[in-house]
Amino acid sequence: MSWSRKNLEGVETLAPAASVYLTPERLELQRVARTFAMEEVLPVADELDPQRAEIPDELMARLAELGYFGVMIDREHGGLGLGVLEYALICEELARAWMSVASIIARGNGTGCAGRPDLLERSARGEWIGGIAFSEPSAGSDLANVGCHAERDGEDWVITGTKRWVGHAKRADFLHLLARTREPREGHGRSDGLELFLVEKARGEFPEGVTGTPIDKIGYYGLTTWELQIDGLRLPADALQDTGQDEGQGFKESLRWLGPARVQTAARAVGLARGAVEDAIAYVKQRVQFGHPIGDQQVIRHALADLSADVEAARQLYLHAAWLVDSGVRADVETSQAKLVASETAERVTSRALQIFGGNGYTTEYSAERYWRDARLTTIFEGTSEIQRKIVSDALLTD
Repeated sequence: MSWSRKNLEGVETLAPAASVYLTPERLELQRVARTFAMEEVLPVADELDPQRAEIPDELMARLAELGYFGVMIDREHGGLGLGVLEYALICEELARAWMSVASIIARGNGTGCAGRPDLLERSARGEWIGGIAFSEPSAGSDLANVGCHAERDGEDWVITGTKRWVGHAKRADFLHLLARTREPREGHGRSDGLELFLVEKARGEFPEGVTGTPIDKIGYYGLTTWELQIDGLRLPADALQDTGQDEGQGFKESLRWLGPARVQTAARAVGLARGAVEDAIAYVKQRVQFGHPIGDQQVIRHALADLSADVEAARQLYLHAAWLVDSGVRADVETSQAKLVASETAERVTSRALQIFGGNGYTTEYSAERYWRDARLTTIFEGTSEIQRKIVSDALLTD
């Protein structure tokens, strides 16, 4: 079976085996996800990533068929009724093949449903997939600096501003948009006055009042990322999401998903690192220099040993963090640690794995460069490594 664009045979998996976190049911879930990723996702990634093409509709339909848009949606509403740990395990397997496929399911799984049963059911079926319009040119790590504003006009809201880093925006069924409805009240912090809006739209189109420009990224293909110009977007009064918070507290709701999102990013990072190491293992068995496979060289063998250990260490952190979140324990530090270590590990591991390929690694003929490019992003999105270090260090130094 072909595992990459250069027919690397005999890839051995570094996927986790049974452990205290991995019950037989979770291992079976993981096995199904791995088979799907390697046999159906990876060939598509190898073909379409060099073209910077979008995830095809057929692959989206398969994700829906497997239930991956509803992993964390309860069974009553058509989901799998599972937790963050299972969600992360699936995402690790999908990212091993193509990170964008591991990312698109996060735009289902109850996102943008605001407690509505009809939307939860559509989300679980992969029929309610969103674009997250939180960040702006001047509001990334400092999300409370959102300047996009919403004003009342009769019964409607009218929204104006710029949103950046909105993945899947045009193909989405809705935009989950963070905007300011008023200036912060004195003594309430800069996030006071921010609210979440649900912008329903047709797939393949932007609503009236919204135009978009694709951002030319160096990786993370499969999902087009947009900068949106919003000029007089008119929304009905009920587009303001009911978060159960006091008025002007939508920012707190936007933070609610950060723990699961950081665990998921850690899992995606581990999947990327794993893919690079697994491909490198197959490559060193085939690549002959000085009359022997380069895998016979001690320097290569020791490098692979180190890289495999790094992957497993990062995995154990995200599994523990996911278990804590599922247990209902507040785990801000542990999810930040998992995201920090896994993303930094992925960047280092994919770079060293690419080095093992030598000059071949610096071509698009092998998948190593894709893992390397995509791993670099994991240190940036869902909170940069610097933000994760601040969260952890603040917790360590706060009395």
